[in-house]
Amino acid sequence: MNKKKVIKGFKKVFWGIGICFVAPVIIMQAFKNEGHTMYWPVLIVGLLLLFLAIAFGFIGISTLVGGLLGEKKKQD
Repeated sequence: MNKKKVIKGFKKVFWGIGICFVAPVIIMQAFKNEGHTMYWPVLIVGLLLLFLAIAFGFIGISTLVGGLLGEKKKQD
């Protein structure tokens, strides 16, 4: 078990969870103000945050599993 990788994985997962709560709020605010000039930029920022949250989740889980189980050994 690589303790540094596990901690790094948990940090990434928690960042992803945090962004998962913020991104839908931003998207909802965009949909509430469809007639506003900042509708598209706010919607795009919200969607980018959603994709970022998913990416942080997957990368964090991958790092966590790698830290807990160890890296794969290359076979030559």
